[in-house]
Amino acid sequence: MSRHPERRRARPASFVLLAVGLGAALVLSGCSDSQTASSPPPSATATAAPEASPSAAVPAGPALIPEGSAEDNLPLFTSVTAAVWAGPENVSGRAYVDALVAAGFDKAAMQVTPDQTTIGNPAESIQFAVRWGADCLVGQVGPSSGAPVTVVTPGLGDGKCLVGATRPIDW
Repeated sequence: MSRHPERRRARPASFVLLAVGLGAALVLSGCSDSQTASSPPPSATATAAPEASPSAAVPAGPALIPEGSAEDNLPLFTSVTAAVWAGPENVSGRAYVDALVAAGFDKAAMQVTPDQTTIGNPAESIQFAVRWGADCLVGQVGPSSGAPVTVVTPGLGDGKCLVGATRPIDW
């Protein structure tokens, strides 16, 4: 029983410190309000705050950065790839191309491999790419790939990103 009185003594001390700290914070916040006599009137502050609040409160997802590098745009490319992969058309090259176009990527700068093998079987994996300056954003998905893979690679000398047969993006 000698342990319990010690515990009871320790708890009030920590609560007292917490209360003192909160009290000091309240006093300091009150002082800072009284010292800002040249601050804008409350109506101006109330108008500006709602405009700033939504953008600060809602974290923005990845966005296309037209002046950025391929590395700068990899988060958006990866996000779009993951969203399509999670959907019903996750092994359709067209679904990836359409989603990337909807996100702002240039369709004319894209390549995609066929969804089927030369004998008509579903492809074990498909690749799609967007040329971005000297680099390429490349994605690979499919049953043999497991989770989607997205990377930035140097572009090929011929201006393309993918080696081998690709299908026309004519839709």
